Order: sequence, then C-alpha cells, then structure tokens
Amino acid sequence: MIHPDTKILLVNEQVGLGVFATQFIPAGTIVYVLDQLDIIIEHNRDILSNKVYRDYLDKYAYVDAKGNHIVCWDHGKYVNHSCNPNTLSTGYGFEIAIRDIYPGEEITDDYLLLNATEEMEHYCGDEKCRKKLSLNDFELLSDKWDAQIKSSLRNVNKVAQPLWELLDMDTLNNLNLYSDTGERYQSVRNTKYCYQ
Repeated sequence: MIHPDTKILLVNEQVGLGVFATQFIPAGTIVYVLDQLDIIIEHNRDILSNKVYRDYLDKYAYVDAKGNHIVCWDHGKYVNHSCNPNTLSTGYGFEIAIRDIYPGEEITDDYLLLNATEEMEHYCGDEKCRKKLSLNDFELLSDKWDAQIKSSLRNVNKVAQPLWELLDMDTLNNLNLYSDTGERYQSVRNTKYCYQ
C-alpha cells in the first residue's frame, strides 16, 4: 500500500503517470509497504512466460528477493525511477522517505532496488542521471543506499506512520531491534534477487 497522502498525476507524455505527494511527508516515513491486497505472482508461474501478461508485469510489477513479481493493487505501481530518488526500498520490505518530500513532489525510487530484470536506457531528469540502469550498479550503490536508509531510520519512531499497522510482527521486531540497539540492520542487499 502506498502512503495515503499521495495521488496519481501525469508526469509528461514520455514518462506517463507518476505518484505525487499531496501533503508533507517527512524523512523516515514509510511510504510503501507490501500488504495483503497486493498481487504476488510466484517466480515459477506459467503466467510469467505469457507475453501479454509479461509486458504488463515488466512495466508495473517489481521483483522481490525470491523472484516473485509483485503488482501493487493501488497506485504504488506508478512510482517512477530516479537516479536521485526521495524514497528507497529497504531490506525490511518497505520503502522509506530518505529525505523530506513536499506537496506536489513526485515520489520516486531507484528501480535497481526493485530488481530490474534488464539494463535499460532512461533519462530521469536529475543532474546526476546515470542514463542507463546497469544491473552491475547494484553493488556499487548498495553502501550508499544503506547509509541513506540508516539515516532515515533514525526518524522512523519520531514521525507519523500511517502504514505502521501493515507491518508484520517480524518486521516490527527487526526494526525495533535496530532502532533500539543499532544491531542487525537489514541491508538492501537482502532485496537482491539472483537471476539464473
């Protein structure tokens, strides 16, 4: 489920739709969490080899660490890529705001954290745009992403969390352990699916 203070708007004709904040969302806010309404298509399902479905899944689904395709039931599926995103997918199974997000600002993530299946050329518009999603960049960027997430997790218990109730008990326990002790951080490396 995507944060409730968001809406879908047209970014432009080239990009299509995107998700935008309707209210201020402070750093440390959980912006997306997998919930029971999301569709999970297991990695070994025949549907993944059907071109009609595959085209849709390549555009709107993300891949979890087990290789399952996840299709968000709400407008979370319209979150776009940025090389300088304002949210990041975490090893805890949710996305977190890594900096303050202001009303009218587009919610973005880095698609490498969503297990992009192939390299793709893109232009996200950021001055530091990588111009290409290279699957090898995951290892180069994971330490940077972990540092940004750790910084944001310092605020997780200090800001309003409308999606908090959707976190499962294991996630809450792991998150509280890290928050209380600084131990057992769940790295973004835990999100990586190794394609065979």
